[in-house]
Amino acid sequence: MHVGLIGGIGPAATWLYYRGLVEAFQDSGDPMDLTIVHAEARDLVRNFTEGNTDAQAAIFAALISRMKDAGAEMAAVTSVGGHFCIEELKAISPLPLINAIPEIDRDISGRGIKRVGLLGTRRVMATGIYGGLTSVDWVAPRGDELETVHATYVAMAVPGVVTEAQRAHLFEAGRALCDEQGAEVVLLSGTDLFLAFEDHDPGYPVIDSADIHIAAIARHQAA
Repeated sequence: MHVGLIGGIGPAATWLYYRGLVEAFQDSGDPMDLTIVHAEARDLVRNFTEGNTDAQAAIFAALISRMKDAGAEMAAVTSVGGHFCIEELKAISPLPLINAIPEIDRDISGRGIKRVGLLGTRRVMATGIYGGLTSVDWVAPRGDELETVHATYVAMAVPGVVTEAQRAHLFEAGRALCDEQGAEVVLLSGTDLFLAFEDHDPGYPVIDSADIHIAAIARHQAA
């Protein structure tokens, strides 16, 4: 199946999805049919901050229309934060969507985990991934730390580069979720967080939501 990816939000996450799908299809030996279009991170950040779901859904729908013209049969948004308008997008999308939120919830429910800690954008953390994390208890950074983690994440995701200071802050935020709020594992609920966590041991278990979504896309492509 030909799948279309909305990338660019941010650039590092786009690369992660492409890398993951290439690896999945190399392992299976099946051909991969993929189209990627670029969405502007600054538009997403503005609409996300303003809560303008209709405007962002319209941007995504126009990009999906381009992918449909290129032959795509399904589409996916390579950003958990970008799913803030997923319901509005579903209503106007020219193609069926591979929605990350139910895929994440389904995966976590099968692991026997009772409590996860969330790191990502402000609204993702504060709402339990837009209310979609229903199979497990979840916790998020408290008080001002919620906003600080959000700011650190956005500052890393937009350019696609992490500093050591940003990595240290995110590691400490995750550790607090485990030590102070009883999280058994930290769910990386932003698809750019691999920049900080990949090939590093923060001292606690981590699950990357991007890996879950990539695996779901690969299953659809192979169907």
